Amino acid sequence: MKFTDGYWQLRPGVGVLRPGAVESVEPDERGFTVFAPTGRLTGRGDTLNRPVVTVRFFSPAPGVVGVTVSHHSGGLPGRPRFALSAGDDHPVTVTVTGESASLTTGGLTARVALADQWRVDFLRGDRPVTSSTQRSIGVVTDADGRTYVHDRLALGVGETVYGLGERFGPLVKNGQAVDVWNADGGTASEQAYKNVPFYLSSAGYGVFVDHPEHVSFEVGSEVVSQVQFSVEGQSLTYHVVDGPTPKDVLRRYTALTGRPARLPAWSYGLWLSTSFTTSYDERTVTGFIDGMAERDLPLSVFHFDCFWMRQFHWVDFVWDPATFPDPEGMLRRLRERGLRVCVWINPYVAQRSYLFEEGRRAGYLVRNPDGSVWQWDRWQAGMALVDFTNPDATAWFCGKLRALLDLGVDCFKTDFGERIPTDVVWHDGSDPQRMHNYYSYLYNEAVFGLLEAERGPGEAVLFARSATAGGQRFPVHWGGDCESTFAAMAESLRGGLSLSASGFGYWSHDIGGFEGTPDPAVFKRWIAFGLLSSHSRLHGSGSYRVPWAFDEEAVDVLRHFTRLKLRLMPYLAAAAEEAHCDGVPMMRPMILEFPDDPAVAHLDRQYMLGPDVLVAPVFDADGEVTFYVPAGTWTHLVTGAQVTGPAWVTERHGFDSLPVLARPGAVIPFGSTHERPDYEWADGVRLRLFAPAEGQRTRVRIPSPGGGPGAEFEVRYADGAATAALLAGASAGYGCAVVGSEAHR
Repeated sequence: MKFTDGYWQLRPGVGVLRPGAVESVEPDERGFTVFAPTGRLTGRGDTLNRPVVTVRFFSPAPGVVGVTVSHHSGGLPGRPRFALSAGDDHPVTVTVTGESASLTTGGLTARVALADQWRVDFLRGDRPVTSSTQRSIGVVTDADGRTYVHDRLALGVGETVYGLGERFGPLVKNGQAVDVWNADGGTASEQAYKNVPFYLSSAGYGVFVDHPEHVSFEVGSEVVSQVQFSVEGQSLTYHVVDGPTPKDVLRRYTALTGRPARLPAWSYGLWLSTSFTTSYDERTVTGFIDGMAERDLPLSVFHFDCFWMRQFHWVDFVWDPATFPDPEGMLRRLRERGLRVCVWINPYVAQRSYLFEEGRRAGYLVRNPDGSVWQWDRWQAGMALVDFTNPDATAWFCGKLRALLDLGVDCFKTDFGERIPTDVVWHDGSDPQRMHNYYSYLYNEAVFGLLEAERGPGEAVLFARSATAGGQRFPVHWGGDCESTFAAMAESLRGGLSLSASGFGYWSHDIGGFEGTPDPAVFKRWIAFGLLSSHSRLHGSGSYRVPWAFDEEAVDVLRHFTRLKLRLMPYLAAAAEEAHCDGVPMMRPMILEFPDDPAVAHLDRQYMLGPDVLVAPVFDADGEVTFYVPAGTWTHLVTGAQVTGPAWVTERHGFDSLPVLARPGAVIPFGSTHERPDYEWADGVRLRLFAPAEGQRTRVRIPSPGGGPGAEFEVRYADGAATAALLAGASAGYGCAVVGSEAHR
């Protein structure tokens, strides 16, 4: 939200209070509070009718400085609040001198100047990484009498900003105005399903605004040298998160807001859907699965979309008897074929659903201020909304899902969760504005928690669309409703990389696009991208996504890339373990791995899959693709051809290929099977070295499905030869080889 007219003037009707010189500082063991009147004090009379801005500095976690800017502090505590892993058991140093007050935690210091003008520097050592300066803080009143609080943090020359959730515009947020407000807006506008009030800076710090309600960011778009963030009300709390590298920032941020859960091995395989509005029954489903098997296409999960339930009944969790007369038998038959089953759900209850009256009588549905049930007709006729602030309502909802698990369902696609009204009353008294985004957290927490309770830790997985900060705890999330075009494929990738920079460890998308039917070229190019994402699902709206519906070459392309992904499972599993343990995502913007290379700052058509594999999807029917490789010798994973960077490279690829390159010196473990994802990844593994350096020693840890001990190897390269030694765990045979343009052939 912009409050100024240019740099010097305010917009009509807007008034602002800004802190001036610091009047006093009150330190304590864990932080300090600064009192800054909004005008100069030359005598006692100047204290009359003089507002004071109060700023509290504290540390919720190591290497994280919290800041609360307040005007009037007598308001009631807002609910809900983000669930943070904050504590006071880490070292904090508070120092107050005649010139400054400072708080140090880890390598980060917040230093407030006790001078004539307001200034706060956030320093790493003695070097400022960002600052709040004279005109940064504002307590704003608009023409309608609403009050807002903002702060602005400085941007350095060449500094770039990432994150703020899954956003489909340019990856670099500089110059953008971003409203953190969940909306069902597709993938082609400024709206987003997953809004996260956190941004990541190329300068090696992050900023998390600790407000679940609407937060407005002006990223170099009101004051071009600053990022402004504002909320309505009388106070603003934010946290500056130290690095020093972007990956370190994500480690600290996810330690504070939550790390992604460990996922079941089977979830990394190929998912196939009925699609949305298509006509299907058990015969259709069986035909799809038979067709995949006949064509030797490995399939791990089958997904039933909305119409597994009767029309106008969403949701009642009752299988449509006209199309699925024997759901228990059908699910058993699918399980006998080695498949897992996912079914579509949402948190909305149609008036025609038997759950509507049941929920209304029990008080489980969100209500209007007059006590009536909130309803509208958008999506389902007369639909209501489950009130997850009511523990009994949550238990009631999860009880209906438990019956599906008992029937043989393995996981849920938790669709929607963005269309949350703000003129309602919540069971626990939550602020409707704060609940709008936070609802997605409660919804997915409830379903994920049920799956963990019923299936055990490491066996729960969702396919979720909506999210906010902390929602990364409940994976997987997918990119929402995109068109079936190359442009939409590119915007989907931008959304995924933006979400990754916001602390989300896993991400997926609809292969081929959702709206419309892709032409065969789009579908085949999207297959390669989809199978080189953390999770891979074939899904559409009004048309099936089985490959033979496009052409026979699509079948071959799907087989090729599915097998490649399954062979890469030892490598992908290690990257997934890093996401779970450290909060570093599987799919990474180039800036995460190469923060010191200025050429990668704006790259949004390629990414790193894990630490060592560069992927550049092809967004062209003819197969031409231009991508950037950082310094060193990079090796095409499949062909063994090499390119040397730093350089821009233009290549032409058939539908069965795309640039997938191994980082110089990388050791990529390849698994022993391409039939399924949930095999013992260390057994029969082949460790491949790419462009190694003489004397190189690399340790490679391969997890075990289900979270077992796995295996650890040390790979050495000397005198032109590679050797590997098993250091820990077990492996039923392994091999080691150097891959290059000559050796590979």
